[in-house]
Amino acid sequence: MRAVFVTGTDTGVGKTIVSGLLARFLVLKGKKVITQKWIQTGSEESYSDIAMHLKLMGKRKKQIAKYLPFMCPYTFKLASSPHLAAREERINIRIDKIKKSFKYLASIFDFVIVEGIGGALVPLNRKKFLIDIAKELGIPVIIVAANKLGAINHTLLTIEAIKVRKLRSLGVVFNSCQRQSNNVITRDNPKIIKNFSREDILGELVWNKEKKNLYKSFEPIAKKILSKLVRQCYG
Repeated sequence: MRAVFVTGTDTGVGKTIVSGLLARFLVLKGKKVITQKWIQTGSEESYSDIAMHLKLMGKRKKQIAKYLPFMCPYTFKLASSPHLAAREERINIRIDKIKKSFKYLASIFDFVIVEGIGGALVPLNRKKFLIDIAKELGIPVIIVAANKLGAINHTLLTIEAIKVRKLRSLGVVFNSCQRQSNNVITRDNPKIIKNFSREDILGELVWNKEKKNLYKSFEPIAKKILSKLVRQCYG
């Protein structure tokens, strides 16, 4: 079983982009790859983040149509934490359903890239965080952080939460969510975070207006991720 769980320091930091680009990289390496979003909230359209993954991978929905129910087991309309979105629709999120969906895809594909929701400590229900399922399944984690003012606190807290749970961390990917102009803050963020956490900084995804043009910036990051996966987790 080869898999990665992509978590973030917050919502809107670039988890969907990183998940899709990593999947594309592995596809180009000749691997059979699929993505997952265990819970999608704030969407009238099912599989909206999965659709972005597929776009970045250069695949069409019809190519993986039979796997869609397993790729996104739960979709809710309210843009909120899963515990609240599920409560509003009076649906009980079953952890066993999520795990079975993951294990089914992992039995068929070479790699499963799982995109989390929001930040690391997003509640699934009143007892568990979504990332606890990643721990129970033994999936290593990539942290995506928006490179901006506030990134130090958000990223260090996320790293600490992952270490406390003894998840295997592959490192941090910084994402430039908007055009930056030689900003002293964004240059320093990765350095000071590495200094305090000793976490591997995998690189920075440079801002580009066109998502389709991001792959070139992401490719060296993906190479580091694959190297660490093979060496530390699946070697």
